Amino acid sequence: MKDYKQVAQSWLDGNFDDQTKAEVKHLMETDPVALEDAFYRNLEFGTGGLRGTMGVGTNRMNKYTVGMATQGLANYIKAHVEGEKSVCISYDARNNSQLFAQISADVLSNNGIKVYLFEGLRPTPELSYSIRAKKATAGIMVTASHNPKEYNGYKVFWSDGGQITAPVDKDIVAEVAKIEDPADVRFQSVPGAEKAPVEIMGREMDECYLHDILTLTLSPEAVKKHADLKIVYTPLHGCGVRLMPEALKRIGFTNIIHVPEQDVNDGNFPTVVSPNPEEPAAMAMALAKADETGADLVLATDPDADRLGIAVRDNEGKMVQLTGNQTWSFLTYYVLTRWKELGKLNGNQYCVKTIVTTELIAAICKSFGVKCYNVLTGFKYIAEVQKQQEGLSEFICGGEESYGFNLGSFVRDKCAQISGVMVAECAAWAAEQGLTLYQLLQKVYKEYGLYVEKMVYIVRKGKTGAEEIQKIMADYRACPPKEIAGSPLVKVIDYLKPEETGLPKSNVLQFFNAEGDVVSVRPSGTEPKIKFYFGARGNDAPAKIEALKAQFIS
Repeated sequence: MKDYKQVAQSWLDGNFDDQTKAEVKHLMETDPVALEDAFYRNLEFGTGGLRGTMGVGTNRMNKYTVGMATQGLANYIKAHVEGEKSVCISYDARNNSQLFAQISADVLSNNGIKVYLFEGLRPTPELSYSIRAKKATAGIMVTASHNPKEYNGYKVFWSDGGQITAPVDKDIVAEVAKIEDPADVRFQSVPGAEKAPVEIMGREMDECYLHDILTLTLSPEAVKKHADLKIVYTPLHGCGVRLMPEALKRIGFTNIIHVPEQDVNDGNFPTVVSPNPEEPAAMAMALAKADETGADLVLATDPDADRLGIAVRDNEGKMVQLTGNQTWSFLTYYVLTRWKELGKLNGNQYCVKTIVTTELIAAICKSFGVKCYNVLTGFKYIAEVQKQQEGLSEFICGGEESYGFNLGSFVRDKCAQISGVMVAECAAWAAEQGLTLYQLLQKVYKEYGLYVEKMVYIVRKGKTGAEEIQKIMADYRACPPKEIAGSPLVKVIDYLKPEETGLPKSNVLQFFNAEGDVVSVRPSGTEPKIKFYFGARGNDAPAKIEALKAQFIS
């Protein structure tokens, strides 16, 4: 393994532009810690693809790492795909996203691979949709999802519309690893080599996407009766700004209230510290707008509009933010109830959840006689089940606790537009029964029991932070707790042992106690964090969550 100083020197000596070399030299002279973090490794594909802070270095998002990744993807496609080859590309409003998208388009075109490039920023789920619509080989979405402004990323999708999974992901990484010199990247066209066309996609694809979203409606009469439901929507400066309100209007809702300051596409995300609808601070302006206007519901999407956060009024009329687990629980209950009422359940349908998502969803599915698959963290694994089951059984819906949900088969990733439409429709359906969404969630808890979940993370940055996170995981494997929240440990699942789990290898541990409570521990695949997922059941669940936090987070 090369020393990071040698790698940094290779950038000074190599085929890099003068500005890049000047920045590398500046790091060498002024900030050895930052230099090490920038060059000690190459960016790797995690649960969200290639993602990192922007800047110079092999461990950073920049035009060279993006170019090398794209050349590796092109090499893989040319070596493994026969016939016509094409890639769809989209990007969000982050700084450099459009630049990285254009670089990706140029490299692919210069490699003889046709490109379908969106005319402007579009949501990740529409990128997934476009791959299937264009029958493309693959797709690229330039985004860092909900990460802070310093980040950018590069998600790779395959022909089924889902993010790449094994073995394709590993094989593409191997191709990328072979490219160490920018001279190996076709940033420019090569004399005598075929240059493929770049076709621009725009409103026509939007119309197809919106049309298919509207086919998912389950309660049109309820929507018609409650068309004036007051809905505050914020895109958090991201690319949901046009399509989410349009989808809500087309399904029939007439009272969509904007947060004007956050409708502005800006990669600096000026009104929030982090554009993550999981964070209460990111929702603050939307909640204030809801109180100002007397709104019933708040919807918020992250910058690439695949995640959805919501807030509803509680029994005292106060706006409260719901977790992803809570939202997908009542939404799964709604969807399955309507499918049953409409006679669409015949025993050959299924739902999917991730291993760190509430077990309440599995309990709901069981009560309806619907199979529920449990997969690794990352929506790409939900899409993988859809691919495996295509033609065999029918996908109803799937969700993960990190604010991701999908319904239907034409998008193979989490989709905030679909989720937002279905949440609003569910609110109208609940209103027909004299219930708010908060009261619907209470009804679900009354029927299935109280489930409470909490995710807490610890940030450890840089090379030393990554080493510390790995040590935490190693220590838990060597010395698992003997009890959890005062109840004896009865089961440990180590997802590094696929022969025991039946799932791909993943650095995740789960601890279960005798009362059915669970603690899941995993390093983030996209950020310098280690995450702890606490889940408790029963009337004393809130107290047990606090006990779990005290036990595991020192």
